[in-house]
Amino acid sequence: METISTIKRTTSEALFSKAKEYFPGGVNSPVRAFKSVDGNPLFMAKGDGCRIWDEDCNEFIDFCCSWGPLILGHNHPTVYEKVVATLQNGASFGAPTRLENELAELILSRNPFIDKIRFVSSGTEAVMSALRLARGYTGKNKVLKFEGCYHGHVDSMLVKAGSGLVTLGSSSSAGVPEAYANETLVLPLHDETALRACFEMYKDDLACAIIEPIPANNGLLLQEKTFLHLLRELCTNYGVLLLFDEVISGFRVGFNGAAGLYQIQPDIITYGKIIGGGLPVGAYGARREIMASVSPDGPVYQAGTLSGNPVAMAAGIAQLTVCAQPGFYEDQERRTLKMVNAINAHAQAKNYAFELVTVGSIFWLSFDGKKRIHKAEEINPDMTMFKRIHANLLNRGIYLGPSGYEVGFISHAHTDAIIDHSIEQFIAALDEIYA
Repeated sequence: METISTIKRTTSEALFSKAKEYFPGGVNSPVRAFKSVDGNPLFMAKGDGCRIWDEDCNEFIDFCCSWGPLILGHNHPTVYEKVVATLQNGASFGAPTRLENELAELILSRNPFIDKIRFVSSGTEAVMSALRLARGYTGKNKVLKFEGCYHGHVDSMLVKAGSGLVTLGSSSSAGVPEAYANETLVLPLHDETALRACFEMYKDDLACAIIEPIPANNGLLLQEKTFLHLLRELCTNYGVLLLFDEVISGFRVGFNGAAGLYQIQPDIITYGKIIGGGLPVGAYGARREIMASVSPDGPVYQAGTLSGNPVAMAAGIAQLTVCAQPGFYEDQERRTLKMVNAINAHAQAKNYAFELVTVGSIFWLSFDGKKRIHKAEEINPDMTMFKRIHANLLNRGIYLGPSGYEVGFISHAHTDAIIDHSIEQFIAALDEIYA
């Protein structure tokens, strides 16, 4: 069996020790702490193309891609040049710039699902603003969400399901008042009976239903299109707004995200990540009459000093211009399927309880074999095998996000040659951990 060397961590460990003096858990976002895998977090120093280097000079092929936004890879020359040129004229004004118009035109001219858009600074902010808009537009209070979908750290979204078929949510984080959670209904995904009962029970006070149409924060929980179409039908019939949270799927599975992939018209859509080309950005959009409720046109207040930041807008323009080119998403999917199919074929031939689940250029490591997983509760919570393959792949120069519930991403920079090499490393890692 091939012998692999353990990566060096000396500098990262020293930096992490110091970081714990400054930040809760030593990090500024929980998953980075490597609590779900072995060892301490790696501190990154550089990224270029599909590769990253940590502070110990270890080199990795990056399948995390900053959790999705780097669809062109790190330091893409078109994005880099646009950012530098813009930065030379100033980093922020707190005033309108033509770049906001340009990015909005680039998106809206190709998107049949929304008429107007509002840029914000994160996916969480986009969801928070979209929920307020839904309540303000409808005059109703309650929101329906689905177990296994993540919508940022908005108070009313940090809830878990109660007991029974149709229940109010309960807080899943300290600091979230139960009064907030009580305005949120939580249902399991892929359960048409519970869905119908919920709409009938709460039809008079339900403002919107929010869902990741491609749930990708708690495993890759691919939904049957029939479930999503039923949700659209019920929303229409009961006068409830349908909110697609496309912070991950937007511009990732296609330029128009899951709405375009499944040809389902949401009432409001939230975006994030990819729009900024690696810089902080989010957005929400809707039909013209709904967006007319947003301040200063309407009574739903939302503001942000760095909303529409010119440097982030410039990065977004550069990145999405490349994404809008003919054949871009088809080639993304082709290379993703090349990797996924080869690894899955090997796992099946060896009878390993493992499968890469995929859509577009997203993939997820499932250790449940060929079992179809539609709900969060169906995922095996024992992440021992993920910890082992994560550590093994790190030593082979392959970087995955440090959580078995998170998905991986293929970027434009993952060439066929890189994919071929990665297939070899994945297969070798599987053979070793299942030996």
